[in-house]
Amino acid sequence: MAIFEYAPAPESRDIVDVKPSYGLFIDGEFTDGTGTPFKTINPATEETLAEVATASADDVDRAVRAARKAFGVWSALPGAERAKYLFRIARIIQERARELAVLESLDNGKPIRESRDVDVPLVAAHFFYYAGWADKLEYAGFGTRALGVAGQVIPWNFPLLMLAWKIAPALACGNTVVLKPAETTPLTALLFADICRQADLPAGVVNIVTGAGESGAAVVGHPDVDKVAFTGSTEVGRVIARAVAGTGKKLTLELGGKAANIVFADAAIDQAVEGIVNGIFFNQGHVCCAGSRLLVQESVQEELLVALKRRLARLRVGDPLDKNTDVGAINSAEQLAKIRQLSQIGESEGAERWSPVCELPERGFWFPPTIFTGVAQSHTIARDEIFGPVLSVLTFRTPAEAVEKANNTPYGLSAGIWTEKGSRILWMADKLRAGVVWANTFNKFDPTSPFGGYKESGYGREGGLHGLEAYLDV
Repeated sequence: MAIFEYAPAPESRDIVDVKPSYGLFIDGEFTDGTGTPFKTINPATEETLAEVATASADDVDRAVRAARKAFGVWSALPGAERAKYLFRIARIIQERARELAVLESLDNGKPIRESRDVDVPLVAAHFFYYAGWADKLEYAGFGTRALGVAGQVIPWNFPLLMLAWKIAPALACGNTVVLKPAETTPLTALLFADICRQADLPAGVVNIVTGAGESGAAVVGHPDVDKVAFTGSTEVGRVIARAVAGTGKKLTLELGGKAANIVFADAAIDQAVEGIVNGIFFNQGHVCCAGSRLLVQESVQEELLVALKRRLARLRVGDPLDKNTDVGAINSAEQLAKIRQLSQIGESEGAERWSPVCELPERGFWFPPTIFTGVAQSHTIARDEIFGPVLSVLTFRTPAEAVEKANNTPYGLSAGIWTEKGSRILWMADKLRAGVVWANTFNKFDPTSPFGGYKESGYGREGGLHGLEAYLDV
């Protein structure tokens, strides 16, 4: 029994002015869409936040034409001039950080602590970082010629951060952009459109078209788009790869993952527990590089599980705008149904399910932090991406076995290693087929570091020097 009870510490909604309806952002202006509008809701309460325009193929064509027209002027600017706009955008993001964080948590369901302390600072950092590259492209080794119009389609798990990952390098290299945010989380992208106007970014350099899959398909399939960047599910990634095959469009895909978080017997257990929690329960597990498979050396499994369950019992699930909240709302009813279905399959295949006692709110989309033990590699929950707060626990005896189990997946986006031995970290990192390998930490991101995967996790890199290659005519 706790001596002190938590008191709610809600962040005020009043800092954000959510409009009743939003249009498309084309050629520097907000304009009506010709598709059927849709509603975006708050996943924590199921209340409608706003009505949002849907971009038809004609609307996307308008946006691409605006981007093409702006490309001539934007790409001809000296890099130092483009950098000034990116620096200005970064500073405005910092100035409006609280507003952006609250809107992200309202529309997405993630805890305000994450949007405030992780997402928004990283968004600004990406614009600062690529602003620094804009006048130094000749030293990057990829040439200095921009590709043209970039069509970018981003997911709902990190709406603003994925926008920054896509737009910042594209603009630094001299490209113009038509971006389609996810249907369930369009609001911070539309607020970013307002930031572009505030920064006096030339009209047409950034265009934002909202809608569902058909709007995204129109962006990807437009004949005057020179480069496609997509972050999302592997299934949709395959469709996009087929759609652009033979067109000459440059393509980068950042897709699903089923990362192994590997804990050796000599690891600092309490530190590893924090990394495991951060690896799978951060952003409700809505993370493509989430550490959703925990591989524990057999001799410490019991000790680690006791500590992990004790830690999970302390996690607070609830109102995303409460600064005490650790685990927020699942992004949509559709995603919640998928998490429930895969969890039921896990039980039916014989894995043992455990969740801490926690009271879930009556309205909204919620799922408790969940651990499955007794998981075999053949189990569905060990193979399929759940994209929710669900951890599968497997064991291993030797480093070689850990590598074999970790690599036994169609994905290859990320991995984590927990051990006191530096030589073992280097040996493991060399053997793991994962784009990012964290050592004694997890889910650490930096704009200077490239991110991307192998196999069904996609191809191409975002972030760092490597992230410039996708936006230059190499």
